[in-house]
Amino acid sequence: MSMSRNFFVALAFAACSLLASGRAWAQMHALSDSELSTVNGQGLFSVSNSSYNGFDFTRIALDADVTLNANLANLRLGEYSYAPRNGSGADLDISALRFGRSDAGEANRLVQITNPYFEFVYRNTGSAGQREVVGMRLGFDGISGDIGMKIATLSGAMRIDAGAAGAIDTLTDPGGGKRWDGNCAGCTLSLSQVGAVTAGDAAGPSRDFWISVLKTPVQFQAAPGMPALTEAQAGIWLNWRDKLSALNLTGMVPANTAPGH
Repeated sequence: MSMSRNFFVALAFAACSLLASGRAWAQMHALSDSELSTVNGQGLFSVSNSSYNGFDFTRIALDADVTLNANLANLRLGEYSYAPRNGSGADLDISALRFGRSDAGEANRLVQITNPYFEFVYRNTGSAGQREVVGMRLGFDGISGDIGMKIATLSGAMRIDAGAAGAIDTLTDPGGGKRWDGNCAGCTLSLSQVGAVTAGDAAGPSRDFWISVLKTPVQFQAAPGMPALTEAQAGIWLNWRDKLSALNLTGMVPANTAPGH
């Protein structure tokens, strides 16, 4: 399997499109010394570097809270042949992904996102001064709200709490969560039954959402206070296990239409 440069660019472009909301206009003008003396501010982005388990990481974070309402459809990421279990032919096959809903009042229209970030992964090549780009991931330090979803197959580490009905957990998959449809021996629920989830609870947001694209497996470091992460596999990998609960088990994705429609 090969990961082309164009694929990394496409993922970054899609992420930027997802986080862009509405339109904005601005015009620059000069400030006097007295006006400047009343201005306080900080950089829009923060950059940090770290090393873990043989890999180097550079994270570019948007130090901001973002509200999002967006509809995505027919997402197929990571299309290549995978002999052990090819599934639908893609690492992620999601026919509907809706951030927010329009059928439960204004309070549920928006999803709250905290500190979105890109993180690039490198490793030494063995040649002095040279490093190889292994991949990247897009994630949020926190996400809360209702998200409609229809997942056919999933590659990743995911857990959806369905209350008395049980849970959907990739850790129950003998295939390690690669191109999984949610079915397994002894499983009482499948991914096809979930039409929406609620991220976060009264104690705070869900804190471990990210999607990676990698040429080789990578063990990412967990955030402070969080349990160790499942090793992300090569290809596309989705991680989302913290404070994620099923909104319904009917398979129906809630409506998310624009106001007035």
